[in-house]
Amino acid sequence: MDEHCRKTLQYLAGNVDGEFADGSCRIDNGDATEVELLDSYSRAVITVVDTVGPAVLMVSRRKAGGGNASEPDGAGSGVIIAPDGYILTNNHVVQGAEALSVTMQDGTTHDAVPIGTDPATDLAVIRASGSALPYAVLGDSSKLKAGQLVIAIGNPFGFNSTVSTGVVSALGRALRSREGRLIENIIQHTAPLNPGNSGGPLVDSRGRVVGINTAIIAVAQGIGFSVPADTATWVISEILVHGRVRRGFLGLAAQQRQLFRRLARWHNLENHYGVEVVGINADGPSARAGIRKGDIIVSIAGVKTETVDDLHRTLSDRAVGEPIELVILRGQERMAVSVIPVEAVQ
Repeated sequence: MDEHCRKTLQYLAGNVDGEFADGSCRIDNGDATEVELLDSYSRAVITVVDTVGPAVLMVSRRKAGGGNASEPDGAGSGVIIAPDGYILTNNHVVQGAEALSVTMQDGTTHDAVPIGTDPATDLAVIRASGSALPYAVLGDSSKLKAGQLVIAIGNPFGFNSTVSTGVVSALGRALRSREGRLIENIIQHTAPLNPGNSGGPLVDSRGRVVGINTAIIAVAQGIGFSVPADTATWVISEILVHGRVRRGFLGLAAQQRQLFRRLARWHNLENHYGVEVVGINADGPSARAGIRKGDIIVSIAGVKTETVDDLHRTLSDRAVGEPIELVILRGQERMAVSVIPVEAVQ
């Protein structure tokens, strides 16, 4: 086998030895190997769709005050995550619904009820009537890599069980939820999404759900976003155990504030910015801890804090009711204050 043949095979087929079983180089201007590569790609996608597809369904809602009671006024997608009918979807798919129903891949329809929602991550858990339903497995989204094959399954424009493929474009994106809160570690991918895909799964080549599709940029092409499976797993556990997603609340309003360089150096701070307290809830945790309007928060729980989102991010990782230390600047003075967050009212 010549060197060109060997390298071409390695590139196209990913074969370390650069040879096929018969030891020959079966390349005719690369066409044969490309066909085999495409066949492998197709088989991988088909296997995933056969495995996960039956667990993907259409979620239909009818809002209060809607027209014909027999006609749904909105639809999205969802994925069954347990055989007893628990379904993961987007909050905006079920928000404001007076009644919910789901339609399986085989056309059967089940009534569904909401179990819990989390507007901050645009996720919701609902439950359909039925048992021994096909379900999908949530994967580990932290192991995703840019360039990795991903498959989106959903119901764009009501076309049931539509499949699209793409790759992970980027990881660690941040996206504002419809409620204005920052959703961290969003997956950006190129699998085409359209209205109705919302709430459907983003799946890896091994058939594991690695994200829940949540948004598209209408004026762009090939830019879709998914809430990572790791976030979904945490939200599901909070909803099933506590009936809601618990987050810490400090009882203050704040804004980003640039620090005077001399003051930052004087206190050995790495911050270029801090978070200025511009309002205090008189009965809230911050007021009880002695924090005042005009204080500038520079760290929370030992983590450098430069934006309001930094506060939210750290609070999301801490248990409600446990003391948390804020380092603040008050005038020229640096001081530490212990605050006990309470559960935020959603």
